[in-house]
Amino acid sequence: MEGEKLNRTGLACLAVVYVVWGSTYLAIRLAVREGAGFPPFTLGGLRVIVAGLALLLIAAALGRPLRPRRADLVCLLGSGLLLWPLANGLVTWGEQRADSGLAALLVGSMPIWIAIMESHLDRRLPSALLVAALLTGFAGVGLLAWPVLSHGARADVMSVLALLAAPITWGAGSIWQRRRSLQTAPLVASAWQQLFGGLGFALLAVVLREPRPTPTPVAWGAWAYLAVFGSIVAFTCYVQTLRLLPMNVTATYAYVNPVIAVVLGRLVLGEAITGWTLAGASLVILGVAGVFRDRARQARFLHRPDLAARSLPPPTD
Repeated sequence: MEGEKLNRTGLACLAVVYVVWGSTYLAIRLAVREGAGFPPFTLGGLRVIVAGLALLLIAAALGRPLRPRRADLVCLLGSGLLLWPLANGLVTWGEQRADSGLAALLVGSMPIWIAIMESHLDRRLPSALLVAALLTGFAGVGLLAWPVLSHGARADVMSVLALLAAPITWGAGSIWQRRRSLQTAPLVASAWQQLFGGLGFALLAVVLREPRPTPTPVAWGAWAYLAVFGSIVAFTCYVQTLRLLPMNVTATYAYVNPVIAVVLGRLVLGEAITGWTLAGASLVILGVAGVFRDRARQARFLHRPDLAARSLPPPTD
């Protein structure tokens, strides 16, 4: 009975990750679209600084040491900058003009980029299955991006290019963190990553001379949702799913988040779902599934379950 209870708790946490991380793309769009009043990097900075401080308070209440290990500082700083201002920041900047559903689908290609980078770092030739998955995924990305890249205004093209770059920088930060044996407690590590990321956001906001924010009530609500639910609640639930559910079950959020984002974008903002969207989304999801399957096959062959975990991307939003 206890095992069943834990399993139900894990599934409940996974449901939170499905919905919340799938909806953060809509929240970002509501906060930074024209007239909303939030400059993108200012929004990101305020979000992660508040979330980082809140996570430190939670860690303190749980009795965790709040100072990161000295050996972990470089990794936390570097990965924090890659994950937040350089990855999430590109998503936030891109969503000033790009639909939230398109953003989620393009960022959903992240496991494909991670697979490429890890194959290069490990000096390992990709399997035939992985090559097929990569080609399928990139074909989907191409279908999603082509309508804007071929016919869009320059600002729209730049937004799509930012969304294409975001999963690469997030993947690089994820791999850096994953390949270091961090001794800092997960909640504390996440807090410091977000605080370091907040400093990066602040620097970008100053260098780019972002205007003073004048958020609308809807934009303030979107910011609060991102900080509380996206960065604190969903992250905590994600940590729980890793403890209570098998990795292959937890990994399903990588498929579900883009679908939820597309549906919410359609329902709330009336974002178009075209034939290009459906075809591209199908190929991206099929490519991601192929990457996960290739990792699972390698893990079974080498009897190393940790290899399967490498294909699981961390939180994107």
